[in-house]
Amino acid sequence: MNLKNKVVAITGGASGLGEATLRNFVANGAKVAILDLNVDNANKLVDELGSDNVLFIQTNIMEEQPVIDAVNKIEETFGALHVCVNCAGTGYGGRIIGKDGPHPLDHFKFIIDLNLVGTFNVMRLAAVLMDKNEGDENGEKGVIINTASVAGYEGQIGQSAYSASKAGVIGLTLTAARDLARHGIRVNTIAPGIFDTPLMKLASDKVREPLLNSTQFPHRFGDPTEYGKLAQHIVENTYLNGETIRIDSGMRMGPR
Repeated sequence: MNLKNKVVAITGGASGLGEATLRNFVANGAKVAILDLNVDNANKLVDELGSDNVLFIQTNIMEEQPVIDAVNKIEETFGALHVCVNCAGTGYGGRIIGKDGPHPLDHFKFIIDLNLVGTFNVMRLAAVLMDKNEGDENGEKGVIINTASVAGYEGQIGQSAYSASKAGVIGLTLTAARDLARHGIRVNTIAPGIFDTPLMKLASDKVREPLLNSTQFPHRFGDPTEYGKLAQHIVENTYLNGETIRIDSGMRMGPR
């Protein structure tokens, strides 16, 4: 699928990996809807890139009705949806038995709800709108890209909630691709290593150094634009389906 004149929804598109993907897709001729809660950043992107190219819809992806409303708004504004990139998510650090007792159950549920349930919520509703498209010469109607993490494979100490949520996204990939194959919709997942996002820039050297040391080649953190380029390749490579792709310089996360 070529991105030119295609309509894309990006959750978490107002910052980090989502913003980098947004910028890349707009540069390649796509119209993009940002589904995010970060009003200030999203509005800045609309002002910079133009309201003809970018639509902001304030959306809590953990709830059903806001996502239904967002998908309806995309259809009303652009008439279709061809690509959905799920970048929204966050982490939480806490051991199963911590200094103050057991891992808070509410915190675990929140991370699962945002990272895994939120991804599924957007995916299922976006797919319904994609299914209305006419298939192209390959019969393709849409592409969905979800975001996992290398922590879904190698969770560190204190990452129980985050690792479980991202492992869930990885596990969802092939099943979703099989479910949606008959509708001409491909599903793939990107599992990033450590990227130099605004959140990572705020981390202390004590946190950053061990992570940097685990990278192989290139021996650095990832640039968010590299995630955006991989997302573009997934959209354009029609034979790529049901796959989780690590982008991590060959790193493997240690226990700490």
